[in-house]
Amino acid sequence: MRRSLLLAATLIAAAATLPVTDALAQGRRPSGDDKQQEDAAKKKKRDEEWGDNQAPLPQLRNAGPCPFVKVLYDAGRYVEFKNGKEASADVGYSGEIQGISAGCAYKDDQPITVGMEILFEMGKGPLAEGDTKTYRYWVAVTKRNQAIIDKKYFDLPVKFNPGQDRLYVTEQIAQITIPRANATTSGSNFEVLVGFDVTPQMAEFNREGKRFRLNAGTVAQAGTPTQK
Repeated sequence: MRRSLLLAATLIAAAATLPVTDALAQGRRPSGDDKQQEDAAKKKKRDEEWGDNQAPLPQLRNAGPCPFVKVLYDAGRYVEFKNGKEASADVGYSGEIQGISAGCAYKDDQPITVGMEILFEMGKGPLAEGDTKTYRYWVAVTKRNQAIIDKKYFDLPVKFNPGQDRLYVTEQIAQITIPRANATTSGSNFEVLVGFDVTPQMAEFNREGKRFRLNAGTVAQAGTPTQK
């Protein structure tokens, strides 16, 4: 498992590797329209790589379809309430799973292996204590719409810079192994679920569709949560 903070330098490096346009490749000095098109292409590339909708990881030639990979709705967001109050002014740390990219591989009667990259957005509310927080999340493998086969927990430490109230973090899970009963068992029989380790109060808050901004309460006045 590898961890990396999503920093501006990463985006700059990613933008620098973008292919040049045909006009530049031919050595012609770009016009104003060409520059706008190039900037738009770079922005689109950044949005595709780090936005809410991430592109899937490369797929290999498999014996069948991959398992379904998704965020469990009840555990997709983490909102830490202080004093037991569901108010923006009483939020400590918060977080949200913004997207998952996944790919799988298997053939013959071999187990299914799944690789994942998870994009988190973390927030620091008005009652957060300090600049560091260790979030906990889990990855579970289930038979589709049935019981859990395996579930593993992971710790995700983050650090907010002075004055920073939100940040992005990516987590890479190199391999999840799912045994198969025989060669005819396809990946569509399984699901891989991801979620935060939440309290019953947090789960109910999510289940009812309530939400705050990730930096809730840092600017706006206290209020009641809005319905999604």
